[in-house]
Amino acid sequence: MTKTNIDTVLSPLNRLSVADSVFDELHRQILTLELQPGAKISEADVAKALGVSRQPVRDAFYRLSKLGFLSMRPQVATTVSLISKKSVQQARFIRCALETKTVITACEKLSQEDLEALRDLIEQQRKTVVARDAELFHALDDQFHKEICDRCGVDFAWQLIKDNKAHMDRVRFLSLTFAIDTAFAAHKRILTAIESNDPAAASNEINKHLGEILLIMPRIREEHPDYFATDEE
Repeated sequence: MTKTNIDTVLSPLNRLSVADSVFDELHRQILTLELQPGAKISEADVAKALGVSRQPVRDAFYRLSKLGFLSMRPQVATTVSLISKKSVQQARFIRCALETKTVITACEKLSQEDLEALRDLIEQQRKTVVARDAELFHALDDQFHKEICDRCGVDFAWQLIKDNKAHMDRVRFLSLTFAIDTAFAAHKRILTAIESNDPAAASNEINKHLGEILLIMPRIREEHPDYFATDEE
């Protein structure tokens, strides 16, 4: 029997770990606007800054472009995508369609253990609201919605949402400078409706919550006009 070379077996996992780390860091910087919409970035510069080879950076660029965060033009430039109003509206539509059904299901299926996990997330969010920690609140916001999907047995729904919400995410993050309390209050109402086994209320609350993005976006565009694509009007 041929002896397995353990280094050969493990090296792809190591490369994957580096690629994931590069992806996570670039995703964070784009989401938090450290890398602003329209900014040019290169594989070479990112690789040098992060102390990695260009291959994991190339992999991360590809994944980010598929999510809508990067615009890649071979032989020209790679830029952070401008925020698209149309894409924000599409993401909201997808989220409303999927998450309305999910919270209705949650009213029927979630156990006390499931509800306790959601209560714990709400408590973690409360602490970030007090601390005005927008970045951590945003992560816990996503975790709250993901947890409902996962515990309803429809984790695939969250993956569909995740694949389509890049433009919405940046508007949401920018809004947390003035709307973090509103988002937190909405999460509490959604959980209360689920705890009360009230699918009509849960459906109403999730739709109001996700609809806030359309009310917030004009203010964000006025404050940051250079962040938005202008060829969609």
